[in-house]
Amino acid sequence: MFPRLLSELASDVPGVLFCYRVSADGTFHYYPFISSRVREVFGLDPRKLQTDASAVFDIIHPDDRAGIVPSISVSAATLEPWQYQARLRLKDGTYHWFEAHSMPRREADGSTLWYGQFTDIQAHKELEADLRQREAESAYQLQFHKLLASLSSDFINAPIGDFDQEIDRFLARIGEFFDVDRVYIYRFSEELTRMTNTHEWCRPGVPALKDSQQNVDITGFRWWQEQSRNLLQHNRVVFIEDVSKLPDSAGPERALLEEQGVAAMFCIPVVTRGLVDGFFGMDSLQVRRWRRDLSDLLILVANLLAQALERFRLEQELLNQSIRDPLTGIHNRRYLEPRIAEMLARYQRSGEGFALAMLDIDHFKQVNDTHGHQAGDQVLRAFARLLQNQCRASDVAARYGGEEFILALADVTPERATWALERVIDEVRELALSFHGKVIPVTASAGLVHVSDLENPSPTPDELITEADRRLYRAKRSGRNCLVDASGASPL
Repeated sequence: MFPRLLSELASDVPGVLFCYRVSADGTFHYYPFISSRVREVFGLDPRKLQTDASAVFDIIHPDDRAGIVPSISVSAATLEPWQYQARLRLKDGTYHWFEAHSMPRREADGSTLWYGQFTDIQAHKELEADLRQREAESAYQLQFHKLLASLSSDFINAPIGDFDQEIDRFLARIGEFFDVDRVYIYRFSEELTRMTNTHEWCRPGVPALKDSQQNVDITGFRWWQEQSRNLLQHNRVVFIEDVSKLPDSAGPERALLEEQGVAAMFCIPVVTRGLVDGFFGMDSLQVRRWRRDLSDLLILVANLLAQALERFRLEQELLNQSIRDPLTGIHNRRYLEPRIAEMLARYQRSGEGFALAMLDIDHFKQVNDTHGHQAGDQVLRAFARLLQNQCRASDVAARYGGEEFILALADVTPERATWALERVIDEVRELALSFHGKVIPVTASAGLVHVSDLENPSPTPDELITEADRRLYRAKRSGRNCLVDASGASPL
């Protein structure tokens, strides 16, 4: 009566009640009692388990088996409660997580007997996994927004001269965060027939493509041109999940991407001033699983990049307005004076010589009085273009005021500086200018000073400009259309 009553009571208890015995020498094990639910849940015959417990161990998930026997041995040796979690195969072939709780007792024959219960904890495990996933997602989103905030701060605080380096750092941090192999920025030509890689980051060991992606003709890539139009006209993300599965119409694109080792890629439009003028992209050299919301995250990244590019453009415009003469487009005094100071610093540090010339357009007032101020503006612009064209990258041409200009020649000897200025004045005389059909003859006078001309070994920019101005005055007194340097007037 009591065994039947126990069995009936056990069948109504959630989970599986059991008594499990291991012989003293550990050679055999069985269940003296196990509730009938073991048949309902696992499809095992409880009568067979009363002679051999192996069938229960056979339904343990392979990944969870390694620790179970050692844990039973420890419990048998210490008579501490045995607790274990594992996935067990159900009657329908699926696996559920179960947790076993039992108390050991040593029997007179030296065997160990455990009284306990298997409890289905699948719902708890799923909830736990869901919570972990939510926590991981929250942590990911938090890290992503921290990254955006940090990148935004870096762009705001970056000096204009460091903007390209800041873009490179931006691409590197994005590439590392999303764990991709290559991140880049392309700009389209206005007619959408060419594109240029302006910035690129590559994971160590991944070949760079930037040098080969300059002014690339894309007219032969019709499928890509259509994607580019989607970028431009509809502000759509282009996602190629597997390059090898591109349609036949994208044959040339597939061949090129496979040659570059690209397996998957994202391209996100970059919109500035309301127009898409390029895209921000990421490459993976392996086909991989992507986050379903990755497009949304990358759009946020592209928006941040677009804001930075627009801010840089505006700052560049403001800077140009502050350091360039609005009429002629060449630099002004605000830009010139620090550059002279830099040349002086190099001269004092390494002895690198330089020269300063002040030039004046001869009889400029007569041009204004005779032909009008529009004609005078035309002469100023033409003279400025000529000076700019005569400059090397290291030289500086600037409008100093009115019809006076300064040309700063870096890393030159006195002789080379004189030759350069003679050529400038000769070129000015050859200017063929006319206004409303009337020819406007143009000549110029110049005062040239080389830094080595001055007795002061550490002259100031003002001293150099003052000396160049004195020599310009002497050139005018000498009849104009000439150059005065340390040796005197050189009529041309």
